[in-house]
Amino acid sequence: MARNAEKAMTTLARWRAAQEGGTQQQKSRRPFLASECEDLREAEKWRNQVISEVARKVSQIQNAGLGEFRIRDLNDEINKLLREKGHWEVRIKELGGPDYARVGPKVTDMDGQEAPGNRGYMYFGAAKDLPGVRELFEQEPPPPPRKTRGELMKDIDADYYGYRDDDDGVLVPLEKVAEKKAIKDAIKLYTNKKLKSATDAEEESEEVCRDNKYDEEECDDEDIQISLDETDERSEVQRFMAHVPNIPTQADIEAALVERKKNELLQTFLGD
Repeated sequence: MARNAEKAMTTLARWRAAQEGGTQQQKSRRPFLASECEDLREAEKWRNQVISEVARKVSQIQNAGLGEFRIRDLNDEINKLLREKGHWEVRIKELGGPDYARVGPKVTDMDGQEAPGNRGYMYFGAAKDLPGVRELFEQEPPPPPRKTRGELMKDIDADYYGYRDDDDGVLVPLEKVAEKKAIKDAIKLYTNKKLKSATDAEEESEEVCRDNKYDEEECDDEDIQISLDETDERSEVQRFMAHVPNIPTQADIEAALVERKKNELLQTFLGD
């Protein structure tokens, strides 16, 4: 029993040694930097190897059941391999090979369509349906077409200029209510001003009595009433204040008419 286990271990050890290069030639690994390769054939081989890895991962990322995190990791690995492929293409051009960046095919997904991306980062397969990525590829609705000047003028009528605003019967009642309110406010303001003027006149008469040292008996209600009447007259005059200076009286108008008639008669009989 022990000898069989030893034989199995020996066989396993030999197989591992062969895989690691014990009896076979050790396999070479792809250089980390493309600039380290000095052979055009080697550069072509590494580029093809990168393309095969990209194709394999693109086929894997089509499975939406891998989960969001695995899909994101696969998409990151594909973009990393694409950048590496670009480095190898630049190195091949430097070594005298063809310019694959100009004549090479574009990167497509499994459906044969060019992989969409944002600022150089591309999305493949199920990565295009991830939350936050789907919104990047949604097309914005086209803006509404602008109307011409002729189309705008078709909608202009009397209502546009406000000529028929009173026809609905809504504005007139509102104006009446506003007019009544304005009249009440004006009457209230006039009453307050009149009371204030009367109060000021009363205070002024009291000050006059104190300045002239009148007795309380001499400064009676009659003087105050006279002052109030004068104040009311001044208020009436202020209320009907004329905005035109030197308004002519009736006598002035009659004198002016007589003077003009006299001048006309003199001009008629005596001339210039």
